[in-house]
Amino acid sequence: MKPVLVVVNPVSGGGRTAKRWPEFQRALAAAGLEAETVFTGGPGDATGIARQGVREGRALVVAAGGDGTISETAAGFFAEGAPISGETGFGVLPTGTGGDFRRTFGIPIEPRAAARVLADGGRRRIDAGLVRYVDREGHPEQRTFVNIADAGIGGEVIHRVNTGPKVLPGAATFFLASVRALLAWKNRPLAVTIDGLRREVVAQQVVVANCQYFGGGMRMAPMAEPDDGLLDVIVVGDVNAIENVRGLGRIRKGTHLDVPNPKVKAYRGKRIEVESDYPIPIDVDGEGPGTVPAIFEVIPHALTLMVPT
Repeated sequence: MKPVLVVVNPVSGGGRTAKRWPEFQRALAAAGLEAETVFTGGPGDATGIARQGVREGRALVVAAGGDGTISETAAGFFAEGAPISGETGFGVLPTGTGGDFRRTFGIPIEPRAAARVLADGGRRRIDAGLVRYVDREGHPEQRTFVNIADAGIGGEVIHRVNTGPKVLPGAATFFLASVRALLAWKNRPLAVTIDGLRREVVAQQVVVANCQYFGGGMRMAPMAEPDDGLLDVIVVGDVNAIENVRGLGRIRKGTHLDVPNPKVKAYRGKRIEVESDYPIPIDVDGEGPGTVPAIFEVIPHALTLMVPT
């Protein structure tokens, strides 16, 4: 049996992953896992390393880093938007800033507990998403995602998180970036088409969710089930500053959909299209790769994820 392949982003978490990596190595060994560690050197490396591991038939490929690293590593399980055949499982050692993907599944952040999930946890077959969009140079591009993508203010928040200092904990980093983005953001008219049904709205953002959390612990899609073959869609309409402030606490708790709100609508679908006359930024698993127009599609039962039993 080939060793577990662990893809490590040393700069995730503001460089804290590299400093703490010996602790994680000891945790993997204590869990009885023979692990081969490969450090990434830049964007895209995690995908290439993981893809090689999947094609080698590794029993398990693990992403060690934040949500961006998890997404890049998971992308290695796909080629041209389709899953690569095989039995390789996907695991997560959360060491980065956001930690949103792991929240839906209850994957722990303590190193020994996280390593035990990799060694002895259950296996859950989950969906993924594929998004086609326009990159920052104006070219058509596509990529997979496993957690949440969105069009609107989320892309602006992610830009501020990824270009700013990460000296604070993840939730605080995202909160400050969100406040700064809200002060500068203008809601825009856009069209949202869900499984062929078109809606024209003025909106702050359109969230397309496979899992439940984004933005450093905001439970934006509390009803999302990552194995139901559908994507949850939350359309946040023309909300103002006061409504934003009032709503942040409810979103963090996941109660914002409990009471009907004409400015916040929830849907489900397999194919979601977002268009606008404005270059609205998109956020894909904590990265800001481009703008709309964008098409989001579900890839059912695409990954086998190690989860707590």
